[in-house]
Amino acid sequence: MRQELLNLKNLTKSFGSFTAVESVSLNLAAGEIYGFLGPNGAGKTTTIKMLAGLLQPSAGTITICDKNLATDQFYCKNLTGYIPDRPFLYEKLTGSEYLGFINSLYSVSGPDPVKEANRYLELFDLTAWKDHLIEGYSHGMRQKLIMTSIFMLDQPLIIIDEPMVGLDPKSARIVKELFKSKAKSGTGIFLSTHSMEIAEELCDRIGIIVHGRIKAEGTMAELRGRATGGHDNLEDIFLELTGASELHAIILALRAAGAGEKTAGHLAAKV
Repeated sequence: MRQELLNLKNLTKSFGSFTAVESVSLNLAAGEIYGFLGPNGAGKTTTIKMLAGLLQPSAGTITICDKNLATDQFYCKNLTGYIPDRPFLYEKLTGSEYLGFINSLYSVSGPDPVKEANRYLELFDLTAWKDHLIEGYSHGMRQKLIMTSIFMLDQPLIIIDEPMVGLDPKSARIVKELFKSKAKSGTGIFLSTHSMEIAEELCDRIGIIVHGRIKAEGTMAELRGRATGGHDNLEDIFLELTGASELHAIILALRAAGAGEKTAGHLAAKV
């Protein structure tokens, strides 16, 4: 049985009278990639900010590597890498200076972070830019720099919010392969994404959150079993389970209309 790295129990976050996350319970094991999906406003980012220690839960517990995040923050944060969708970087630092700064904040046993950083910079085509100020980096370059800063530490748990934003196809492919490699080596990855393709390709299990509550959870096979429409791909399953039945009907109608237009065009060409 694999070690449990992350456990949420009845996690809740309220802002005044509005409850953004309500009684969310889930777990993540070592070597597992867990996909966290949901419509806009469903509570994904709020949940992730609580996991990263940026927001305090209103109720419930977060356990990381058998320690309670509320009472052992330093221990838990030291073992957790967090990659946000909109990274904040100190623009007056060079890439190398930023990586050195991040390295100084953590004390994680493992490979030499400096050597690891150079390896990831090379993979991401950032070596030539490492001594340039971050203010001159594009959004994609910033995303790759912050990924380098987390991957180099080799922490057991990585939490990621929309990892592919701003990445070119080559970098996106590298990131996906790195996720697979990290998971194979025992790292647990909690991945929030709007991309159904990425979730279906990478994730061992998927949780779907709607209106702050977990609507469905399981492997792709288990989610297919939950859906009543006989869907095979994750996008159609997601639309059904999140209650987007009207949108799904529109999509089917558009597909049917497109097929009709194609047939009509083919007949007209023959005439």
